[in-house]
Amino acid sequence: MAKTRSIKKTVKSRPTIEGAGVHLKRAFGYNEVPDFDPFLLLDDFRGDDPRYYIKGFPWHPHRGIETITYMLDGNVEHGDSIGNEGVIGPGDVQWMTAGSGIIHQEMPKGDMKGRMGGFQLWANLPASHKMMNPRYRDIKESQIPEFITKNGAKIRIICGKVGEVVGPVADVVIEPEYLDIAVPPNSEFIHPTRLGHTVFAYVIDGVGDFAKPDSNIISDRSLILFDDGEQVVVTTKREPVRFLLISGKPIGEPVAWYGPIVMNTQEDLETAFQEYRAGTFIKLK
Repeated sequence: MAKTRSIKKTVKSRPTIEGAGVHLKRAFGYNEVPDFDPFLLLDDFRGDDPRYYIKGFPWHPHRGIETITYMLDGNVEHGDSIGNEGVIGPGDVQWMTAGSGIIHQEMPKGDMKGRMGGFQLWANLPASHKMMNPRYRDIKESQIPEFITKNGAKIRIICGKVGEVVGPVADVVIEPEYLDIAVPPNSEFIHPTRLGHTVFAYVIDGVGDFAKPDSNIISDRSLILFDDGEQVVVTTKREPVRFLLISGKPIGEPVAWYGPIVMNTQEDLETAFQEYRAGTFIKLK
């Protein structure tokens, strides 16, 4: 019988302010490294008052990481220092590999009701890939396949595999899986996981039990970090639950992190900021 992952810890997302004044909830971040290796942070930026998000994230650098933005409501206009620009909207994903360095901006726009929201995940890159060329992958909602289980659970597969259905994002060094899962009431959802990989869930809406056989009812805006195992089991009773299920292969390297730049050593971190100030930050090969 497959070993079901138990809960290592649960965290309630915490209010914080980023960018030029964007109010958001942080599920985990700097203080939680290395528990979430290879992931660095997860932000929940859902809101319905433009005053708290409209100033956005003006021009800023990234190096040594990947940023994954998944939209639920509204739009985000983005542009960067190497000529990429576009808009991502509800159901869309932007998977940006900063690599050796990129300078970009992300400016949120609400929908007709003022709603804007989604999630941004930061994934670390190993030393062997930190200075790779930057790249963007903009994935539209229509490109993300949906799998429906026998119990009626709906799974949007951004990255990874469910049954024989594979998500559109591939060729990522940390071997991630990124799923958006909705489980109906009075149901059980079982998903296989790779031994040794970090696995966590973030509840978007509703209530679910994320531990078997012991009951552990968890509600929205909560994060569950699992112990090791071969599967995750989630059950519901009278209410449905919707959550992100994310996993990846730990890197196991030192982390030197300040703001939007994550390297392996303090020396490399200082070099990155010196190059940014000197105008030599961008290094396309």
